[in-house]
Amino acid sequence: MNKKIHPDYHEIIVQRSDGTTFKTRSTWGKKGDVMKLEIDPTSHPAWTGKAKGVSKKGRVADFKAKYGDLTGFFKKSS
Repeated sequence: MNKKIHPDYHEIIVQRSDGTTFKTRSTWGKKGDVMKLEIDPTSHPAWTGKAKGVSKKGRVADFKAKYGDLTGFFKKSS
């Protein structure tokens, strides 16, 4: 390998959303840094098969619940 053109490849610690950790090598951060994951195979529905916090009402109903019915606001006045 040519010197001075490659990033530093070192050991880091990866912490999953459930608190478990493992060591790996990466160019991210500095040696010994902890990368904290918000989404990983223990929490993502694609891997777990369980959806979390999915609304059954729909996007329009969620919007109206949050902001009210704004249809009168956008009508043109004569």
